[in-house]
Amino acid sequence: MNNEQQKLLERITLVPDLLGGKPSIRGLRFLVSDVLELLSTGLSEEEILVQHPVLQKEDILAALLYASLKMKNTVVIHAA
Repeated sequence: MNNEQQKLLERITLVPDLLGGKPSIRGLRFLVSDVLELLSTGLSEEEILVQHPVLQKEDILAALLYASLKMKNTVVIHAA
C-alpha cells in the first residue's frame, strides 16, 4: 500500500460510540456503506458532493479503497 492510499484510509474511522462502530467518514455520521450505496444508484462523484456538501472527493475515494481492501480482508484502520 502506498502513502497516498494510507492517507486516504485515515479518513475512515471506527468510533465505538458512533453509528454502532461501523466505518464512517472522518468521524462524521456518514457511513462508508452510505457512500457506496450512493455510487451504486448511479450518482456521479460530482452529484454526491453537491447533494452532500459535508463530503469531499477524497472521502469517496477512501470509501472505495476501504471497500476494496475489506473484500481482500486486508484493511488497516486507525481509530479516532
